[in-house]
Amino acid sequence: MTIDSEGIVTKRSPRSVGETVSRLTRLIEDRSLTLFAVIDHSGAAKGVGMEMPDTKLVIFGSPAAGTPVMLASPLAALDLPLKVLVRADPDGNVSISYNSPSYLATRYHLTDDLRSHIEPIESITDATVAASP
Repeated sequence: MTIDSEGIVTKRSPRSVGETVSRLTRLIEDRSLTLFAVIDHSGAAKGVGMEMPDTKLVIFGSPAAGTPVMLASPLAALDLPLKVLVRADPDGNVSISYNSPSYLATRYHLTDDLRSHIEPIESITDATVAASP
């Protein structure tokens, strides 16, 4: 796992992009969260005659958890619902990336209580990239 200077967490996945997205969406459903969308960036690129490595953006959250965050800091709606980027690099290595909860909490001046509303992204992404099923 790495966290860059912009607060982006990146974790390596042992699976393909498709398998990683499937596992992530299953975990989202298992935790009774709302899956808002899966955006196929590489598919859209292909649609306009361009190629890029397999890249998907998974957008999910919990209105019960996210709404208090957005009420306290309306601009947090720019980053909510939560997003996980699943992508292959040119060598075929797959990773997932997302904004760290601490980065979002600092960016939007969230209290510890409100930060706890967005922290489940850590355990969901850990489970997504875990070696065991």
